[in-house]
Amino acid sequence: MVAFALAALLFLLFCLSVRKDRRRFRNAVLLGLTFITLSFALLLQVSVLPRWASVAVLMLVFAVPALGTLALGAFLIGNGVTMVRREGRSPANLLSLLAGLGIFAMIALLVGVGMQGSRILHGMVATLTLVVVYVSFTFLCFLGYAFLYGRIRVRGDVDHVVMLGAGLIGGDRVPPLLASRLRKGQQIYEAQLARGGRPPVLLVSGGKGSDEKVPEARAMADWLIEQGVPQEHVVLEDRSTTTEENMRFSRELMTAHDPHYRCVVVTNDFHAFRAAMMARKARVNGQVLGSPTARYYWPSATIREFVAVFWEHRAVNLGICAALVALGTLATAGTL
Repeated sequence: MVAFALAALLFLLFCLSVRKDRRRFRNAVLLGLTFITLSFALLLQVSVLPRWASVAVLMLVFAVPALGTLALGAFLIGNGVTMVRREGRSPANLLSLLAGLGIFAMIALLVGVGMQGSRILHGMVATLTLVVVYVSFTFLCFLGYAFLYGRIRVRGDVDHVVMLGAGLIGGDRVPPLLASRLRKGQQIYEAQLARGGRPPVLLVSGGKGSDEKVPEARAMADWLIEQGVPQEHVVLEDRSTTTEENMRFSRELMTAHDPHYRCVVVTNDFHAFRAAMMARKARVNGQVLGSPTARYYWPSATIREFVAVFWEHRAVNLGICAALVALGTLATAGTL
């Protein structure tokens, strides 16, 4: 019962943290720890549960993750091939393929080493496994909470709808990825008008890249105006070149207009949770909503977002990985 109580405590802390601010990575970790603790609590009850319930718990805790890992590896490889065919062989487009191959490489390594008798080799692989398990746990926390965060809906009126820029086609045309963000922002704008609210300002944010003819904000504004949005309801922020600058410069414009503003920020769904963490860091008063992305593009983009988040918290993550390596090394030395 102690394990169940701990799971309940972790879930309570998760709820309180979400209530305080939905945009924290801490929320993702607390959610993951809640599920891990609950799984452990269920395992402790296997001996006293009815046979059918015991089998269900064992399947849920062991068989489903094992089969799910194999299915995930196959899916990522298939998706990676599709990604390369449609988007090219840039490093970012290879992420899902490499992740899928990495899963099967790790499985092959564990099976191969399990058939060997070398204690040193066993210790090295055990240490590597500890690091992989930690990174995988962090990734699942990120993925699970990003999914929940993506279920947020706009409630009440907002003063601004901020749409984050992306690269242009031909230097001055809006690509499908960016058009998805603009369409989502326009839908929020129209929904607020339809329920009798005041028209929110559509704030398009994006500067001019070295290979672009016009600032992204200018192309975004032109797209919205062509779709029927009144020009006076569109404001440009055309200085930013990164998401951090998108947030900071947009906040300056919104604060100058109304210090007590309320906004929503629109980006693509794979980018929403990370953008939300950046919005929190920049003290932007609003949540982040995601627009739809092509299915084949989502896995690699999500992995890229996780890598960025993992690196942004590198002091903690690399410290834990180093501690796990040290622990594995000491354990291996103790068996020699």
